[in-house]
Amino acid sequence: MKALTKTDYLFPGQKSVYHGKVRDVYNINDDLLVMVATDRISAFDVILPKGIPFKGQVLNQIAATFLDATSDIVPNWKIATPDPMVTVGLMCEGFRVEMIIRGYLTGSAWREYKSGVREICGVKLPEGMKENQKFPEPIITPTTKADAGHDENISREEIIAKGIVDKEDYELMEDYTRKLFERGTQMATEKGLILVDTKYEFGKKDGKVYLIDEIHTPDSSRYFYADGYEEKFKTGAEQKQLSKEFVRQWLIAHNFMGQEGQQVPEMTEEYVNSVSDRYIELYEHIVGKTFVKAEGDNLATRIEKNVLDFLKNR
Repeated sequence: MKALTKTDYLFPGQKSVYHGKVRDVYNINDDLLVMVATDRISAFDVILPKGIPFKGQVLNQIAATFLDATSDIVPNWKIATPDPMVTVGLMCEGFRVEMIIRGYLTGSAWREYKSGVREICGVKLPEGMKENQKFPEPIITPTTKADAGHDENISREEIIAKGIVDKEDYELMEDYTRKLFERGTQMATEKGLILVDTKYEFGKKDGKVYLIDEIHTPDSSRYFYADGYEEKFKTGAEQKQLSKEFVRQWLIAHNFMGQEGQQVPEMTEEYVNSVSDRYIELYEHIVGKTFVKAEGDNLATRIEKNVLDFLKNR
């Protein structure tokens, strides 16, 4: 199986290209963005050495599904998906904040809580909580977006006081975040899943706030299986989950957490294919449809043709 780990296109009207951890984003005339979801995979802010076949297609198609399913809540940037691995949309000026919302105490929040922390991003946490326990109400724990390295936790008060986002826009983003999480939770419940936590990104165009980037994918979200959750929680057993956390746990088990001097463990073909299978499994569970693997021996050529056809006919 082939994986797309690099793109280097020159589209008509292209002003610039940004190569992110996972996505390559092409600026067309300061008006449109062509976002290619590659098969790269990152963890602990490190791009791992091998791509995961079909991962980009999975992420792109899940995000497109949820962008369409939430467009009644908040306007979003998506215009079209001319290729299974590509979304074309409006170019917005992104806010320098990621809106992280958590319904359960798990992942990095649990690691902090276990170490004695009782306040995250200005949100006070109750005493006596256990790993994977549901919060009384979902909590929003924003981070500042870093150009490189780790994003940093920040409180809503700091965001507003420092002028990173003005009060009116921030409160609107909070409102959208809660409503999107509620919709995502409903859709996950219908498929026998629990949306545990996720993140949203917003931008502005012509004075209007838009939802941008991906939503409710396994790279931006964590899902538990609803079946067995209560029993596993009571016994302290590990939850069965569909998210990128299983990759992080594999890395941790092999003594890698992105710290200086640590080596990424060998990613065997068997392991890479197992990660690919997990991504496809999530797609089928959360979207509720059979995943159809896109054809093409040369992914880069297929994507270029489909994007050029779209731009020409727009």
